[in-house]
Formats: sequence, structure tokens, C-alpha cells
Amino acid sequence: MRVVRTPIRSGFRIAAAATILLALAACATMRGLMALRQVAFEVDRVATVRIAGVSLDQVRSPRDLDMLDAARIAAAVMRRQVPLSFDLHLLGRNPAENQTTARLVRLRWILDLNGRETVSGTIETAYAFPPGQVTDVRIPIALDLWQFFQGSAADAIDLAAGLAGIGTARTEVALRAVPTIDTPLGPIQYPGVITIVRRAVGGPRP
Repeated sequence: MRVVRTPIRSGFRIAAAATILLALAACATMRGLMALRQVAFEVDRVATVRIAGVSLDQVRSPRDLDMLDAARIAAAVMRRQVPLSFDLHLLGRNPAENQTTARLVRLRWILDLNGRETVSGTIETAYAFPPGQVTDVRIPIALDLWQFFQGSAADAIDLAAGLAGIGTARTEVALRAVPTIDTPLGPIQYPGVITIVRRAVGGPRP
């Protein structure tokens, strides 16, 4: 006897297959979210610090600044425009027992310096966090110190010095971030804010 497949039965099978695929994609998406949730982030270091166009990477004490560089910084303070730029490096540690690679495709962030909210931004660079490994995440940052620390030029200079590790100055850095991860259903923004552990950077360099 010949069996004739009806369109209704075929449509049911297609719908069932689509439901299974969506369920699998949803499971993979949840695994991705949970994998990123397990990644521990911390502020690692600050690099390529520049204030008023003067690089502080090789400066270990105020005496290392030549007269021209010191004059540039002083002139910026007098103008009440003190541009500061640096790279903030985060470390993302994915536990080995996680067994899932977390994939970050976007990161919205807000930067706090010495307990004060300053600038915000977004990085679009993709990062992978394999289980049992540490991944370096670089966030380029630029701001006008005078805009946020205009009450004291000395505080602004000390803050930059702390970031660069000049003398005994130390600067407290914190980052609030909202990651977006790559999933089988497309990019999905993390449902909440990750607060990177607050940490003071700077101080005497060896």
C-alpha cells in the first residue's frame, strides 16, 4: 500500500525540527552567558600614559621630566585643559572547570578614578576566554583631567602620576562594564553590570 505524505505532516516535521534547533541554540546561548559570568575580571595595569602630550612611560620621578615637558604640563594646567590618555589593561580569568570558552564581542564601560566617575565608552574588539587561561583586554582611554578635577591642579597631576607609577603617588581605578557576548542567536548584551574589582595602581616602580 502506498503511503502519501500530506503537507500537514511535513509541515509538522519542519516545525518540530525548527523547535529543536531553537532549543539547542538557546541552550548554547545560556552556556555562553554562564561562561562569561564565571570569568573573573581585574584591573591589571596602566600603560602608555600621556599627559598634555608628554609621555610618562619612562618617568620614574618628577626629576626625570625635562624643562620642556614640565613647561608643557604647566601650560596645560594654566589653560585649564589637561588631556590625559592611557591604556587600561584588564585580566579575564576563565576557570578550567568552566569547560566553555566565553566570547566577548563588545564592552560598554564607565571609568572611576579615585572614586569619581569620569568618562565612558565602548570597545568593539572581540576577545575569547578559553577555560583555564588568562586573557588581556586593552581599553584605550582619553579624558580631560581638568574637567573632572578642576578644584585642584595638584590633585590632577598626582592622579596622572599615580597612573604612571611616578614617585609614591597611587591612583584608585574602577571600571563598570556591560559586556555583549557572541551566541548562536547573535550578539546578546549581558543582563547586568560587571563591576571590576577596585584597585589602586601606581606607586614606586623598580
